[in-house]
Amino acid sequence: METTKQEPTNARQAFGDLAPHLADITDKVLFGDVWEHPGLSPRDRSLVTITSLISLYRLNEMPFHLKRALENGVTRDEIIAAITHLAFYAGWPPAMSALQAARKVFDEAQQ
Repeated sequence: METTKQEPTNARQAFGDLAPHLADITDKVLFGDVWEHPGLSPRDRSLVTITSLISLYRLNEMPFHLKRALENGVTRDEIIAAITHLAFYAGWPPAMSALQAARKVFDEAQQ
C-alpha cells in the first residue's frame, strides 16, 4: 500500500506529527501488508483482532477495531457472542469493559 502526503492515512492523522516513522510503518506494514494478506479475510482478521484486544484488556484500541469489525462484516450479535465467550476465558472485567465499548460504538453507528 503506497502512502502519499496528499492522502493522509489514519496513522498519519492520529500521530504522524509526533512519530512519522511509526505512522508510516503502521500504514504500510500493519494495515498495508498484514491486514491485506490473503491468508484471512478482513472479517476474520477483525474478529481475531477484537478478541485479542478484549483478552489483553486493550481499551484504547478497542473502539477503532470494533467499528472496523462492523465495517468488515462482523455482526453486532457476533461481537456480543464473542464478548460473552471471552468473559469465561479472558475474565469478567475485560468482558464488561468490552461491552461498554461495544455499546458506544453501536450507538455511534446508529447516528
